[in-house]
Amino acid sequence: MRLLSFLLLFYLLHLPVRAQDSTRSYNRPLHLSKAQLWAPVLLGASGLLLSGSTKWNLAQWRNENLPDFSTYADDVLAFSPIVIAYGLDAFGLKSHNDFWNRSAILCKGELMMLGSVYALKYSTHVPRPDGSDIYSFPSGHTAQAFMAATFLSQEYKHKIVWMPYAAYTLAASVGALRIANNKHYISDVLVGAGLGILAQKVAYWTHQYRWGRHVPKPIFTF
Repeated sequence: MRLLSFLLLFYLLHLPVRAQDSTRSYNRPLHLSKAQLWAPVLLGASGLLLSGSTKWNLAQWRNENLPDFSTYADDVLAFSPIVIAYGLDAFGLKSHNDFWNRSAILCKGELMMLGSVYALKYSTHVPRPDGSDIYSFPSGHTAQAFMAATFLSQEYKHKIVWMPYAAYTLAASVGALRIANNKHYISDVLVGAGLGILAQKVAYWTHQYRWGRHVPKPIFTF
């Protein structure tokens, strides 16, 4: 039964895969465009717009309907897209960039995401819904999840057509669990999601590709 399950998973992974060959589509820079800015901007703006009565109403609904809900799944799921990305490459499904370039891009994205998240946390001092501390805004778990989802999507959307949908659905589940765990308001989650996407996109836009095949520098177009 386990063998059949493994074969089915392998088949599903390779059904939508494009042009399997021994070469990797190495180190193609991501060009900046207006379209790629819409998602983080809209998420951030939505979070700010919902920072009033809506976030309190949703928190109250949670307390009335899920008073005892608690899980640590969000702690694990926030990092799972990164594990998936490196796992797929290790099993032979080549990513968009080679190991050193994608690792450098990931590290830059992490640093930018953490810097922006903690700068806001320690400057806004928004209490959490459960009152545990004053670092609710924005959601670090959600920012981490959406940054990782952007990384996974960017590395594999050229081969697995449904990867962006799976990656961002996974990230959205982290945001939902942060609200269900009574650790964040919806405004925290939305702004965190926007920051996570933007940080990883900027890491791709600005990467110089110092390893691997030489490629032209990214072109910034609007």
